[in-house]
Amino acid sequence: MKNPHILLLSVSLPTPPLETVFLGGLPFGAIEAIKSAYGVIVQILDPPRDGFNLTLKLNLSKLPPDEEYRHALLVKVASVREVVLGAPLRVILKYLASRTIAPDIDRLVALVHRPNESFFLLPQAEKVTVVFPMRFKDSIDTVLATSFLQEFVESRRTAGLNNAPPCLWSHSPPLELKGATDDALSANAGFVTFGNITRLEFLFPFLVMLLILQTRLCVMNAVIFPRHVEGKKLDRTVWNLSTFHAYVNYHVKCSEGFMHTRMRRRVESLIQALNRAKPDQEKTKKAAHTRSFKRLSLKESRTNSNS
Repeated sequence: MKNPHILLLSVSLPTPPLETVFLGGLPFGAIEAIKSAYGVIVQILDPPRDGFNLTLKLNLSKLPPDEEYRHALLVKVASVREVVLGAPLRVILKYLASRTIAPDIDRLVALVHRPNESFFLLPQAEKVTVVFPMRFKDSIDTVLATSFLQEFVESRRTAGLNNAPPCLWSHSPPLELKGATDDALSANAGFVTFGNITRLEFLFPFLVMLLILQTRLCVMNAVIFPRHVEGKKLDRTVWNLSTFHAYVNYHVKCSEGFMHTRMRRRVESLIQALNRAKPDQEKTKKAAHTRSFKRLSLKESRTNSNS
C-alpha cells in the first residue's frame, strides 16, 4: 500500500553545453545545497529514475508544524531546479562574502541555466563578475529584449532612480571572457554591466515603459561585491541571477502582449469609424418611399375629380 506522506520528485536539468562541468550529472555543490535547503524531509535516491538527473524522496510527515515555516519550505521544494542549478553560484558567492576564492576553481566558471546555454562567473577575492549571453529565438523578442537591456543604462538618469545600479552597455563580449568559445558567446540580444544586483527589482517596472525598438548583439554583465551577499542578501542575489533570463523573457512577452492588445483596440476603433461612415440603407429606402408618387391615367384622374 502506498504511503500518502511519501512523494517522489524527479528533476531533469537542461542539457549542459561543452564549457559547463557536471559531476555525476549534477552541478558541483548541488548535493550539499539540497541537504542544506531541505534537511530531513528529503532523501536523495541513487541512482535517479531513468531519464532524470535527480530523484528526491520527500517525507511530508516531517514537515514543520509552524504554518509560515512550512509554507516557506514548500516554496523551496517547488524551486528545486533553482536550488540545484544555483548551487555553484551559491558556493562562489559564499566565498566572496568572506573575501576569498573557492579552492580548486577555474578562472572562468560556466553555469548552465537553459538547454545548451550557460552564463559565466569570474570569481575574485573582492568581486565576482557575472556575464549573461542573452539569446532569443524569435526576432521580435530579440528586438524587445535588446531595448529592454539597453534601458538599464538609460533608466538611471530618470528622476527617482539615482540610487539604481550603474550600468554600461557594449556590442562585444567583455575582455574577461577572452578564451571562451564562440558558441558560448553567441548571442543576439547585448553586453550590459551593472552594479548592485540586489536592487534589480526596482528597475524592471521602469524598463518595461521605456522600450525603444533597436537591434543589437547583447550580453548581460553584472559585478557582485561582498556587500551584495552579506547575510540574507545571499539568497536574494542567487535567485536574481539564476532567474534573470526568465525574468527578462517574462517582461518581453508582457510588452509584446501589451502592444498586440493596443493594436487590436486600434483596429477595432478604425472599423467602428468605417461602419459609421457607411450610409444607412434602411433609412435611405424609407425616405425614398415617402417621397414617391403614382402616375395616374387620364381615366383615373377624371374619376377622382368627379368624386
